[in-house]
Formats: sequence, structure tokens, C-alpha cells
Amino acid sequence: MLRIVFLMVVAMSQLAQAEQIRVATFNVSMDATNYVEDVNSITGDELFERLATGEHQQIKNIAEIIQHVRPDIILLNEFDYTDDDTKGVLAFTKNYLAKSQHGKQPIDYPYYYTAPVNTGVGSGHDLNKDGVASGTKDDAFGFGFYPGQYGMVLLSRFPIDKAQVRTFQLFKWQDMPNNTLTTIADENGQPWYSAQAQQDLRLSSKSHWDVPINVNGQTLHVLASHPTPPVFDGPENRNGKRNHDEVRFWVDYISGGQQAGYIYDDKGHTGGFSGQRFVVMGDLNSSMSEGDSHKQAIVDLLTHTKVNADIIPKSKGGKAHTPNNHLAATHTAGWRMRADYALPAKAGLTVQHAEVFWPTKDDALYRLIKDRSSSSDHRLVWLDLVLENSK
Repeated sequence: MLRIVFLMVVAMSQLAQAEQIRVATFNVSMDATNYVEDVNSITGDELFERLATGEHQQIKNIAEIIQHVRPDIILLNEFDYTDDDTKGVLAFTKNYLAKSQHGKQPIDYPYYYTAPVNTGVGSGHDLNKDGVASGTKDDAFGFGFYPGQYGMVLLSRFPIDKAQVRTFQLFKWQDMPNNTLTTIADENGQPWYSAQAQQDLRLSSKSHWDVPINVNGQTLHVLASHPTPPVFDGPENRNGKRNHDEVRFWVDYISGGQQAGYIYDDKGHTGGFSGQRFVVMGDLNSSMSEGDSHKQAIVDLLTHTKVNADIIPKSKGGKAHTPNNHLAATHTAGWRMRADYALPAKAGLTVQHAEVFWPTKDDALYRLIKDRSSSSDHRLVWLDLVLENSK
């Protein structure tokens, strides 16, 4: 009996010593198209003008959601990129998150990471085959009206080891073995992209990041991305195939070894993941059961031997939103699909809880998500994790 009590005390002591954190991903729909009536009038500064005021209701609601859930680490998708952090990331943290929203406690993120993305960056090619190489929208490396649209930001309460961050913005699509790029063809069976375009095209529609975070002496890698939606194209299905390969990148990366041997980052370093703890996060725009994506890549990621996908974030609000769909509780977007993921490694992490922030209509917080203009057409997804002590 004494031995059992002793072992229980030891176990509780070890759990108390282990680091407990909350991680989240949230497609916040904070790009300029949400702030103009005519997309042809976009300048690219619309978000930053609203961040400067601290008074825009949609952004205040997004900040309130974050203050309510209070993640220690959060990835924001669709937050326009600018190399002037004071009018982008720092304006958001200072003017919105650091101020109480609707009585919520302010939240501080002293550390952040953001970097250039491929959206809106001209490829120099006519990628949509309309006869004009416009340099933006469909002819950019990633769809966008201007460079930096649909960018990504990582906010953290813990230090980010920026010197060890790996980015894969420039990785060429053709350099992925067995890629789908070469299978994209027009109605006559001819290659959709010219030979030169195939040589130049980048895999990431935005970027892929491996961001190591020091959580009180233990490293957690956030593997962040936002693959293109597998729609908005034609019978050639160029976006669907690209989405597949963008998701597949993480399958190969976390596999490491020979399977990741082809991968190189923007600094020229080669190979895949070599750490222990990771969380794959972001709006992956793919579901193994619903939607229009090529599903093999997301199936391979969710069933990967290194990924713990057993605990699926759910919500009562999502279930009520589509009551006749047995998967509705797992949906993360108002358009009824699981698109946003926080997928932890099996090694070094224990999942305590997982949830989608989606209040039901009778909840006072429903006002924050009642439609896209309230905040976003996506929901915040979060996990409570225990970082197991290293041996």
C-alpha cells in the first residue's frame, strides 16, 4: 500500500514538473479584401490602417476570441505580411491584444515570428493561361492581389529561436519527387504550365515554416503552413494537386531520413525534421472525409506513425451548425469542413484536451462568430499539451 502511494506521489510530482501549454491555430481573415468594397481598388495597406486605430470591430472580436481562449502559442493564418512589424504584428499586439476587449483580460505575446510569403509575388509567367502574365492574382507564385496577402504570424509567450527557424518559401515544386506538377494538363492533354514555368514554380502557396520555441528549456517545433484551397481552378485541377503536395510536404518532412532527403530550406540546408516535439498547425484546406481535396496526403499525415491524431478538436456549435452531418462537431469552418489543424507529435507530448472555439447560438459569445464579418469564416482550434520531461 505504501509503495502504491509512493508511486502516485512520484507520478503527480513528475506531472507537476512537466510543462503544460495551450497551442492554437486560427485563420483570422485579416487580409485587405475584407476591408474594401471593390477588390480592384486594393492598395495592400487596408489591414494596417485598421490595425493602427485599435477600433475596428472585426479585429477587436478576433482579439477577444484570443483573449478568451488564451493560448500560449498561436498561429494566425491570413494576416497580411509586411516587413514593417510596427504597423503589422506589433500594431495588433499593442492596439488590440494588449487592450481589454469586452471585459476580457488583455494578453501579452512578447515573442513573434513572421516572414515573407509567396502570395502576390509575380512569377513572370501566365499561369492561368489567359494570355497575360499579370504578375499578381492567378499569375503570382501564390494567389494574391498584392505581395504579402494571406500571410502568417506566430505569436508566443515563450522565446522563439529565430536563428534556427527553417523556411521553405523558395522550395521548387519540381524538386519534390513524384510531384503532381507534371500531371497538370489542359483539355487536350498538354502540360498546363510551360517548361520554364515548371522550373520556376514554388511549392508553397504561402510558405512552410519550422519554428522552434523554447518552452522553459524544452523545444517545441511549430510546423506552420497554409496550403492553397483545392478549388478556384478548372478541369486541370492545378490547385487541388498543389494542395495535395503542400500537405504531403509535412508527411515527408517529419518522416525524415531518405524520405526527406530532397528537401532544402531557404538557407540551403537539406533534410527533414530532426527534433522530437512538434505540432503541425495551420489551415490545411483538406479533409480526409469531406471537401474537394486529393485526400491521400491528409490521410497520410493524420495516420503518420509520428503524429497523434487520436483526439480530434470538437465543438457544440459546429455540431449544431450542421445537425444532419455526423462530422459536424469536428468542423473548423463555417462552410462545413475540418480544414484547420493542430496535430501534435506522439513523442514528448501528451494531449490533455482539444477544442474548437464555436459557441452555440444561445451562448453570449456567439456574437463573435455569427458570420464572417464578425471575425472569420474559420474557428480557432486549440490543444492543451503537456511537454514530457526529456530523458
